[in-house]
This record gives sequence, C-alpha cells and structure tokens, in this order.
Amino acid sequence: MWQEQDNKLYKKFKFKNFSQAFAFMTRVAIEAEKANHHPYWSNTWNTVEIWLNTHEANNTITEKDISLAKKIDAISEE
Repeated sequence: MWQEQDNKLYKKFKFKNFSQAFAFMTRVAIEAEKANHHPYWSNTWNTVEIWLNTHEANNTITEKDISLAKKIDAISEE
C-alpha cells in the first residue's frame, strides 16, 4: 500500500533477487518515460523504494502521481 510521507507517495517493493528488482525498475522506467513523470527511487539488492510527487505542483501529490502509482502496482503484480 502506498503511504503519504512529506507530500510524497511512498512504497517499498521486495523481490527474490537483484535481477528481478532491476527488471521491475526497467519496466517502471518505461512507463514513467511515457508519462513524462519520473520517480525518485533507490535500489539495494532486492529492494526498490519509490517516492512520487509532482515538481511542477510545488512538490505535492497530484493525479500524475496517483496514476503512475497504479501503473507501478500493476507492474509489480506481473
């Protein structure tokens, strides 16, 4: 479940290994590029953490973030 933290949506994803985490990030990157909406994220071995907010809206959560979060969730369930 996405959490609101400091005007950002946040979620941690865990995978079996680094390769699966990196593959997930690659798929997210493609969707983010299509939406022209890029996350702040980190990856350590099998864990990917993602923060979303909209810079053009004074770093607040907007529909762009909610939409991308839904796409990210769909990718994580594949």
